[in-house]
Amino acid sequence: MSSRLRIDAVLVQAVIAGALSFAHLHDLAAAAGQDGWKAWAYPVSVDLLLVAAWRRLRTDGPSRLAWCWFVIALIASLGANVATAGLLDLGNVPAWLRILVAAWPALAFMGGTLLAHSAGDQVPDPPAPALHLDPEPATEAEELDAPPVPAVEEAPALPAPEPVAAPPAVPAPPVPAALVDHARKVADDHQARTGAPIDSDTLRARLGVPPQLADAIAAQLA
Repeated sequence: MSSRLRIDAVLVQAVIAGALSFAHLHDLAAAAGQDGWKAWAYPVSVDLLLVAAWRRLRTDGPSRLAWCWFVIALIASLGANVATAGLLDLGNVPAWLRILVAAWPALAFMGGTLLAHSAGDQVPDPPAPALHLDPEPATEAEELDAPPVPAVEEAPALPAPEPVAAPPAVPAPPVPAALVDHARKVADDHQARTGAPIDSDTLRARLGVPPQLADAIAAQLA
């Protein structure tokens, strides 16, 4: 809802601004001697040139041609708005302004034609990379005259590393029978509560014994 209201407000503002600019251009053209339908054609010509230049900027990117005619049309529109704001006597328009108003149709026609039919600024293609031709193969005589290439001596093979002996296995510590009986009770209680046999880590935590002793007890309980 807020986005729709914002778009509507922008459109209303654009219509109001366009209508005021249109009226100012009409009044200036009529004061410069362009009566009847000709006075109404001047605002259309200025606005169309402004839109065409802006469209060229949006579609083809910035260019000197589009910016030049956009600035010309913008000056014509702003000039009419300022001139009709009380700074110029519309009952006694100077001769130079009459000349500008009379010459505007030809100027706008040339600008619209250039914007519609001229090609955009072409980016020059990068130069092609130079081709490196392979040298001609050596002839048989050149190969015979060439000095012999010394043979490369092969490095002596390194001896294979000796296998590292595995550390001797540590014998399991002896487990007292009383500790085994107590561990069996703990294991039975754990299985009754959880439904799964007890593992060595849980057994070590419940008995408070070292890991090797817990493994030895778990092996006897299995």
